[in-house]
Amino acid sequence: MIEPPVVVRDAQDQSIFHLLDGHLRIDILKERGDTEAVCLIATDDEAFTYNRRVSRIAIIQEHKMILNAVRNGVSEERLARALNVNIANIRSKRKLLAGICEEAADLLRDKHLPMNAFTELRKLKPMRQIVAAEMMIAMNRYSISYAKSIVMGTPDDQLVHGRQKPSAGLTDEQISIMERESVELDREFRLIEQTYGSDHLDLVLAVGYISNLLGNARVVRHLAQHHANLLNEFQKIADVQKAA
Repeated sequence: MIEPPVVVRDAQDQSIFHLLDGHLRIDILKERGDTEAVCLIATDDEAFTYNRRVSRIAIIQEHKMILNAVRNGVSEERLARALNVNIANIRSKRKLLAGICEEAADLLRDKHLPMNAFTELRKLKPMRQIVAAEMMIAMNRYSISYAKSIVMGTPDDQLVHGRQKPSAGLTDEQISIMERESVELDREFRLIEQTYGSDHLDLVLAVGYISNLLGNARVVRHLAQHHANLLNEFQKIADVQKAA
């Protein structure tokens, strides 16, 4: 089964699960005589609207499920018929992680990348693949064009031996500038990553302090009389925390 059914735990009895998505798949399994099936567990019971909210599985997850099905004796032809796709598509997904290092694959395991993005990642050496995956996650961009831009900005010594970057009509000077900017972006990303935890903690503490101040009527009166603009900004910060 490529896409597992979705279930949610019963509110009273945690050993009972209610089916949210995949009723036809379950009926077919019952007709086959199967007594067990791998399922995805939802954290909320949205029984009436869940089908609209289903987050389709990521391509790496689909790759692993196809490998599992093949290991269990299901032929590529049968998978292609069941999924109504070309057999070449099944074979491409089987080989999805060929040339992709384990660490980069793990970072992208639940991300929705186009298949061609992995073609671009294969042009990079393992350490650069990890950096590229981290950049995609940080920017929340997984498009083929973004993957190509990372490859274009990669120094030659971080490319897989024998692979040449497409020039895309760029001069050597323009490519050199992109490479320098990519190195600088990597450096800035590392610096931000190192301080993110402490910065986030400082932010949480500051927002909590402001919220406590606004809970004091005397402080609010003083700010309203003498620092109205400041009070307005404090209230916006507090409202953002409530919305979060």
